[in-house]
Amino acid sequence: MCGWLLLLLWGLLPGAVAGGLDRALPHRTLLDSEGKYWLSWGPRGGRLAFRLEVRTAGYVGFGFSPTGAMAAADIVVGGVAHGRPYLQDYFTNTNRELKKDGQQDYHLEYAMENSTHTIIEFTRELHTCDVNDKSITESTVRVIWAYHHEDAGEAGPKYHDSNRGTKSLRLLNPEKTNVLSTAISYFDLLNQDVPIPNKGTTYWCQMFKIPVFQEKHHVIKVEPVIQRGHESLVHHILLYQCSSSFNDSVLDYGHECYHPNMPDAFLTCETVIFAWAIGGEGFSYPPHVGLSLGTPFDPCYVLLEVHYDNPTYKEGLIDNSGLRLFHTTDIRKYDAGVIEAGLWVSLFHTIPPGMPEFRSEGHCTLECLEEALEAEKPSGIHVFAVLLHAHLAGRGIRLRHFRKGEEMRLLAYDDDFDFNFQEFQYLKEEQTILPGDNLITECRYNTKDRVRMTWGGLSTRNEMCLSYLLYYPRINLTRCASIPDIMEQLQFIGVKEIYRPVTTWPFIIKSPKQYKNLSFMDAMNKFKWAKKEGLSFNKLVLSLPVNVRCSKTDSAEWSIQGMTALPPHVERPYKAEPLVCGASSSSSLHRSRSLELLVGCLVLGSMLPSTRPWLSFGAWGRCFL
Repeated sequence: MCGWLLLLLWGLLPGAVAGGLDRALPHRTLLDSEGKYWLSWGPRGGRLAFRLEVRTAGYVGFGFSPTGAMAAADIVVGGVAHGRPYLQDYFTNTNRELKKDGQQDYHLEYAMENSTHTIIEFTRELHTCDVNDKSITESTVRVIWAYHHEDAGEAGPKYHDSNRGTKSLRLLNPEKTNVLSTAISYFDLLNQDVPIPNKGTTYWCQMFKIPVFQEKHHVIKVEPVIQRGHESLVHHILLYQCSSSFNDSVLDYGHECYHPNMPDAFLTCETVIFAWAIGGEGFSYPPHVGLSLGTPFDPCYVLLEVHYDNPTYKEGLIDNSGLRLFHTTDIRKYDAGVIEAGLWVSLFHTIPPGMPEFRSEGHCTLECLEEALEAEKPSGIHVFAVLLHAHLAGRGIRLRHFRKGEEMRLLAYDDDFDFNFQEFQYLKEEQTILPGDNLITECRYNTKDRVRMTWGGLSTRNEMCLSYLLYYPRINLTRCASIPDIMEQLQFIGVKEIYRPVTTWPFIIKSPKQYKNLSFMDAMNKFKWAKKEGLSFNKLVLSLPVNVRCSKTDSAEWSIQGMTALPPHVERPYKAEPLVCGASSSSSLHRSRSLELLVGCLVLGSMLPSTRPWLSFGAWGRCFL
C-alpha cells in the first residue's frame, strides 16, 4: 500500500523531491558572530522562502522588527520536539510581550533535526495584510534572530538569554547571477598602516596608480577589503578618478582629506568611479557592463577616500583597509559611469532640532541633464544600480524620476534606511534617463534627540543626502546636484542683513540686533525652534530656488553650473500600485504542498537514515521515520 501510494504521488508530482527539498536559495548570510545561525532566502512561487540552519536542538526564532529590537516585532518560532515539527506565528507589542498571532501566515515547508543542528524552511507572502505582520518591500529590513537549547512548550518559547541578535538586510535585492572564475586577475588598493586619530570622524585620502595595461580591461567586480575587527570602524569608501598629469611622487604618502595641508594633487580627484558603505557586499557589474581601464580616457591615478567612524574615540587604531578590483580582457559591450546626485554637501543644508520628520531634497535638474545628455547621448543613459547615502539622522531616502511634468516609477528607495547598512541596490529593470528629465534625491530625517541644528557636512553627526547612480554608456557628467538658497532660510528666522562683501566663513550677520555679529550657524541655533516652526521652515526650504551643480569628469563644469533653478512642477505625481495581499491559503495550494511534502517524507526516510527529518504542512501534519 505504501509503495503504491509513493508511486501514485511520484506520478502526480514528478519534480517534487528534487525541486521541493533541494531547491537552492540564492541569498545566504551568517547572522551571528560564532557561525551558529545561518539564514538563506529567496523568491519561491510569488512568496519568499527562508531557511534557518542553527546549531541547537531546541527552538529557533526569526522575525522582522522596525528598530532591530523586540518591541512591535513580527516573529516566527519553530523546531522539532518529540518527533513532531512545529512552527508558530507570533508578534510582540510595544512592551515586548510575546503573543500568538490569530492569523498564521508562515507556512512550514521542511524541518529537520540531528545531533547538532535544527533546520527549518518556511515561506510567507510579502504582504499578508495582517496588522501584526511586517510587509516585506525593497527597503532595508531589520531581521531579528534567537535560539534556545530547549524546544518551545505549550506556554511558548523560553527566554533566549544572549542567544539573539539583529541584522539589516535587503531581502528583495535581485539575485546576482555572474560567478567569477577563481583564476580571474585582481589588484588591491589598500591603505598602509593608517593611524586613526582618537576623534569621532576621520576622512583619510591616499592616491594610487592604476596598474599599466597594454590593452583595455574591464573591472567586473569590486570588493571591500576590511581589516578584521574594523568592520564598524570603516564607514564608507569612495574611489575617485584624478588628473593624469602627475608623476609618481604623489603616491608617497596619504593625508587626512579636506585638511588645509592636504596635497594639491588631491584636489583634482572629483569624479567618483565607485562607492561602498558599511554593511555592503562586493559589487558585480551586469554581464554587458564593466568599468573601463587601460585607455587614454580611463583613470591613471585614483584617490581612495576612507571614512573612519570612531565614536568612542578609541586610541591606537591602525588600519589597512581598501578595495579589491577584479578585471578581465574579455571586454563587455558598455563602459560604466557614475553620477553623484542629490544635495551638494554644504552648511546650506539645514535641519532644525527636535523634528520627528524633516524632508530635504537634492535636485539633478533638467537643465543639467539636458545639456550633458544632448551633447553626448541624446538617446539617454541606462541606470542599473543605485547607492543611497545619508548619515545618522537619516530615516528614508527616495530617488524620484520626472519627465515632462510626469513622475515616473521610483528609481530606488529605502523607507527604512539604516546608517550601518548601505549597499548598491541592483535595479530589477534598467531605467533610462533622457535629456530634460529631472531627478530628486529625497531624504527624511529624525532629529528628536537633538537640541541644536544639524548641518550638511562630512561628520556622521552632520548630514548628507546623496544618490550614486551606476549607468552606461559612460558620458562626461560626474555630478548633478544642488544646494538651496541660504538667504531666504535666514530671513525665516528674522535675519535682515549680512556683512558684504563676505570675507569670513561662515559669514557674519549685520542685523537685526539679536543676531548682530553672529555667524549664520550661531543665529540658526539661537532661534527658538519648535515643531510648528520646524514644519513651516521645511515647507519653505522645499520651495526655494536651488543653485545647480553640474560637473564634468575632468573637474571642468557644464555651462549651466551655478545657475539658479526652481524645483520641478509635477503635474502628474506617480501613483504606486496598491499592495496585494497573498492568496496562497487556497485549498488547492494546500493540497499540492501536502502531496509534495508527503513525498519528501517518504523519500527522505530512505535518503537520510542518520538524521531525523520532519516535514509538515496543512492536513498531513507530520511523518515519522
